Amino acid sequence: MTTVATALADARRRGVASLDAQLLLAGMLATTRTRLIAHDERPLTPAEAARWEDSLERRLAGEPVAYLLGEKEFHGMAIRVDRSVLVPRPETELLVDWACEAIAALASERFRGGDHGPIRAVDLGTGSGAIALALKRAHPQSDVTGTDVSAGALAVARRNAERLGLAIELLKASWWHGLEGRRFDIAIANPPYIAADDPHLATLQHEPAIALTPGGDGLGALRAIVAGASAPLAPAGWLLLEHGFDQAAAVRELLAGAGFWGVETRRDLAGHERATGGRRPSF
Repeated sequence: MTTVATALADARRRGVASLDAQLLLAGMLATTRTRLIAHDERPLTPAEAARWEDSLERRLAGEPVAYLLGEKEFHGMAIRVDRSVLVPRPETELLVDWACEAIAALASERFRGGDHGPIRAVDLGTGSGAIALALKRAHPQSDVTGTDVSAGALAVARRNAERLGLAIELLKASWWHGLEGRRFDIAIANPPYIAADDPHLATLQHEPAIALTPGGDGLGALRAIVAGASAPLAPAGWLLLEHGFDQAAAVRELLAGAGFWGVETRRDLAGHERATGGRRPSF
């Protein structure tokens, strides 16, 4: 007879991390990790045991836990995901926190100038909608737009927005193409930035390649976003970009070369240079 305890022990023996196994089994049994561990004598039905074996095999093949569970926690929200979108990473919360600071600063500047209109934010390449939804949740008075070239990703983002009750605009667009005539106060992007020859790509085979790498040296999408930002960004508007741990200097150079001021880089919790941003000239 397979119990919770023996199922978890088998997962560890086969090389699945304890936390991953606990999350997977708790999700499958619709319970919490705490209750799962407290009642580890509970037997699995034959159907549950079969589902558990399938989950283990998929995890051992490298499929992310988030895809197996169907969701990932991000900035205090449960974001639904599937294989059409990138799994939200904890380091991307740095980008959200920075964007929230910038929105608050922009709103204060605008208020002092007598303008009480909403801040207009755009999340380029929104995927699951995680960044756009986190911004809307933190700053409900802002107008938030999320764009993506993938219809599948937009469908996931739309379902997340509806489930979370957060009203964001979702548009099909490729970076700035599709946003002609629009003007934003802040743009945020976590674009594909892994170089084509990076060995880490092999470990990410279950996630959409279009969201991971633009090919070449990995800077193609970042170049396109910076190069096209002048017209759609309002004067003194912010552009905040996530990038690889070894790309900060290159991104700072891109922004400075495009005339952005106040360019700086922030580090993630691991100490890696993870996000770089600046402000468009005021003229």
